[in-house]
Amino acid sequence: MIPPLVMQLLDSLAALLLLLSFAMLAQRRIVTLVDLFALQGAVLCAATLLLAWRTGEVNLYLSAALTLSVKVIALPRLLHAMIRRLGVYWDTDPLLNISGTMLVGVPIVVFAFGLAQPISALASTATRSAIGIAIAVILLAFLTMITRRKAMSQVIGFLSMENGLFFGAMCASYGMPMIVELGVALDVLVAMLVLGVFFFQIREQFDSLDLDRLESRREAP
Repeated sequence: MIPPLVMQLLDSLAALLLLLSFAMLAQRRIVTLVDLFALQGAVLCAATLLLAWRTGEVNLYLSAALTLSVKVIALPRLLHAMIRRLGVYWDTDPLLNISGTMLVGVPIVVFAFGLAQPISALASTATRSAIGIAIAVILLAFLTMITRRKAMSQVIGFLSMENGLFFGAMCASYGMPMIVELGVALDVLVAMLVLGVFFFQIREQFDSLDLDRLESRREAP
């Protein structure tokens, strides 16, 4: 049984995770977007450590270590290096302005909590109340992806979506089996390396990472 104080701390960390998702949704500076992603990973690591301490689940300690090494240290450093190399610092001309994006995000959160109610009823963990926040983080990350024009911003949105999936798995069942988590972490790292090479090739070929410009060049005769 998790004490009420620990549950309050977990709920506070979950709320902070959701606030960071909104901050990422409103952020246009890509360097700051990476920093927010790293902070989101740190909050996720803290929540995992707190839950591991109270439940005694060894796999949660390993998950926290994996989150810290991959999402807080390795991936942000790799993304910052790619940003410096490509010289992509701002995501200009989004599909929606900041105010419009935030207004869309609010009903998405309400929808996520409504969607989570039957799922939470089936979960047997004490943290099932935070499943709604996990779904909201996933949907907000998806909204970040579809409203951005820069490929780099879309990649960060995808990584944030993976944070929401991990948090949801932790809330629903106290984490996934470690072999699954290790496989996912390795896949994310490999995908980032492949995307890095892909970005460099696009930049050398088209001198831009703006998806609209790439689309217009593709349609040009």
